Amino acid sequence: MPEAAAQEPVAVPQLSEPAELPSPDALPELPVVLELPPPIVERVVFADLGLSSEVLRAIDEMGYKHPTPIQEQAIPVVLMGRDVLGVAQTGTGKTAGFTLPMLDILTGSRARARMPRSLILEPTRELALQVAENFVQYGKHLKLTHALLIGGESMNDQKDALMRGVDVLIATPGRLIDLFERGGLLMTDTRILVIDEADRMLDMGFIPDVERIVSMLPRTRQTLFFSATMAPEIKRLSDAFLQNPKIITVSRPASVATTIVAGLALVADHDKREALRRLIRTQEVQNALIFCNRKIEVDTLYKSLRKHEFDVGALHGDLSQPERTATMAKFKANELRLLVCSDVAARGLDITGLSHVFNFDVPHHAEDYVHRIGRTGRAGLVGHAFTLATPDDRLAVEAIEALVGSAIPRMQVEGLDPVEWAEDDGKRRGRGGRKAAPKKEKAEAKPKPEKEPRVAKPRGERKPRAVAMAPAEPVRVEAEAPPPAPVRDFRESRDRGPRRYRDDDLGPSVRGFGDDVPAFMLIRLRRASGQAAPHMAVSEAETPELATEESDA
Repeated sequence: MPEAAAQEPVAVPQLSEPAELPSPDALPELPVVLELPPPIVERVVFADLGLSSEVLRAIDEMGYKHPTPIQEQAIPVVLMGRDVLGVAQTGTGKTAGFTLPMLDILTGSRARARMPRSLILEPTRELALQVAENFVQYGKHLKLTHALLIGGESMNDQKDALMRGVDVLIATPGRLIDLFERGGLLMTDTRILVIDEADRMLDMGFIPDVERIVSMLPRTRQTLFFSATMAPEIKRLSDAFLQNPKIITVSRPASVATTIVAGLALVADHDKREALRRLIRTQEVQNALIFCNRKIEVDTLYKSLRKHEFDVGALHGDLSQPERTATMAKFKANELRLLVCSDVAARGLDITGLSHVFNFDVPHHAEDYVHRIGRTGRAGLVGHAFTLATPDDRLAVEAIEALVGSAIPRMQVEGLDPVEWAEDDGKRRGRGGRKAAPKKEKAEAKPKPEKEPRVAKPRGERKPRAVAMAPAEPVRVEAEAPPPAPVRDFRESRDRGPRRYRDDDLGPSVRGFGDDVPAFMLIRLRRASGQAAPHMAVSEAETPELATEESDA
């Protein structure tokens, strides 16, 4: 066997000496960060606002626990008796912000006949009905009475309600002034005044009526002033009506609720109805309000949707109050899926769970857009608001986007051709909103022939003027005695029509009575023997025939 090879020694790496660890005292002190859970913020409940037990029980039965921001700030201030200027967007609970404390303030006293203890002014009948419903719901455990003064209802029934005494009077300005002028109402005992939706009253022209109503009230009163926007005119009114008010602003004026998903569809004018029908079919619409700018458009769109078998109703100011009330009741009871309406329904109406709002027409005033879409997305629910615009609505849309502070997201309706904004300024011109056709250029005028210069004729060729003859000296001719005037029957002169003379020929001057001598002056009076004949009004020269008869006698 061969000799085994000698194994070479393996080199073992030598380890370095371990480094000396620093002592614990030499280590730097690091800050200790302890992760604590976020603090739990307890939300305010209605019981913390100082309301009575009867009102709290009614609130609890309706299922409400936490107040909205404007209710949280306004209720304690109203209970203190101070004036309030509240600015908040629609859907924030402004109505309950003044309804709940008013119930507690009015408890414990009774109203006298025709003298309401509080007054709430509303711009529309629907909003007045809504506030009346809130008083019934929140005050069902209190012995308070209310009355509703709105147009379209029997005035005799309203007078009877006032005669029984009213704690809360809810009215529109027109009917209130009408009843006051008829002596059916006295405002000397009104201690609380609420002006709701003041900006809407400004748009509807009610401000002069409101100023007159305020002048009827006593100066020592509590005034609550609520508005969704704060225009300069609204600021002027608040300064005139309020005394040292508490200003409550829970959101930027004219802002849109964050729970609303908005969209803008630009379509051709003739495709608007088709675009609306496609949006209704493609979107998950449970119930929706469809707003139009004019009443005639409400009726036209209502008939069109009915023709396409939609469950739809119509609501505008020309309908009678019973029709408006019945239509709104059907819509709230889900008997109608769609409701075509004008801006009369855009303020204050609280429709539970309204899923969609459609603006069939872009509103003329940018503030109306905020109030329209504010009907959806209430009470924390998600709502949808879609607007149909035509190429001529560019300026109106830009005004809305400037007011709300953000652009409305664009959307495309499937199956319709896209269009662009009009190149002009979007203003309506001519009849039907169409732009006036440009006038045709005038045809080139034909050159006129030059006039020949006027040549003066020689003086000899002119016709001689007529020489004025000097008037001859008048020849005196002795006037002959005038012929005797015929005796006329007085009936003949009476039946004869009035004489007519031209302005430049008035006839000869009349002496005395002229030809029209009264008949009684032609009668000769008999004289008694020995008496002189009485003086006659008519001389013998005027009646020569009478003198002849006398001489014959």
